[in-house]
Amino acid sequence: MTSFKPPFTPLVELTDTLIHRGFALLQNRDFFSFTQTDATQWEELKKGWESLDPDQYLKDGGKYRQRKHASVIVSDEKIELVPYRPHFQPVSYNALHGGMQRWFTECSTDFIKSLPLKNLLCSLTKLFDQIEASQSNQAVNKPLNWFTEVHQFRIDTASGIGRPTPEGAHRDGVHFVAVLLVDRHFVKGGESRVFSATGPQGERFTLDESWTLLILDDLKVLHETTPIQPMDRLHPELTWRDTLVLTFRKDAFLDDLSSALTTQSTFPEPSSC
Repeated sequence: MTSFKPPFTPLVELTDTLIHRGFALLQNRDFFSFTQTDATQWEELKKGWESLDPDQYLKDGGKYRQRKHASVIVSDEKIELVPYRPHFQPVSYNALHGGMQRWFTECSTDFIKSLPLKNLLCSLTKLFDQIEASQSNQAVNKPLNWFTEVHQFRIDTASGIGRPTPEGAHRDGVHFVAVLLVDRHFVKGGESRVFSATGPQGERFTLDESWTLLILDDLKVLHETTPIQPMDRLHPELTWRDTLVLTFRKDAFLDDLSSALTTQSTFPEPSSC
């Protein structure tokens, strides 16, 4: 393991770094440039993390995680909101919470339709289109359909130690993952760790500035975040770590094939970035 200082990636090197290292890390000023947004827009969205609902599926009995979830399809700067579906991972990717459909509270429509989120989703999928074309030695002729899951997380310490990834180091069973640090309040710990999927190489660093973006090639690396503890042990209720996690898959959503959903709904009109 190497690097305790966040190994930030210059924006001009983003594509090459993600291809060759398997992950890239943008500091907040480059994140704003990448998404063509500003801090004020994201600070307004931060309020949404105050109204997340408890995660009812934690097998360790913990009460440290709150979240909301949504699914969208992003392609050619268009975003389609998918009729609400559960979050599912097979046990092969999540030994602790895999193998079950998890019906979390849906993200608010205002959040999903917000301009900053749209810009982030479109900026990332353009990047992924370029990478996919580069790796196949082809020009970007037709944007791919990116089946995307949106997760708003709050990990707190009000009832004890908070665990951002209780399943440990893992892959998500997708093609790319993006983790945006939204807020970090009186937190000790919460170290990000990224490991090569094919060898012992790894890096560890702590995200401590809001609007820092970690992008991961899920086929090349595993990732985890260490538990958090309160800086003020007399007031553990004042400690939390908020993130926005986005997962992107090319072919389809990672669904429970043994229990296919039969509910069909009409997609709303796609929104443009």
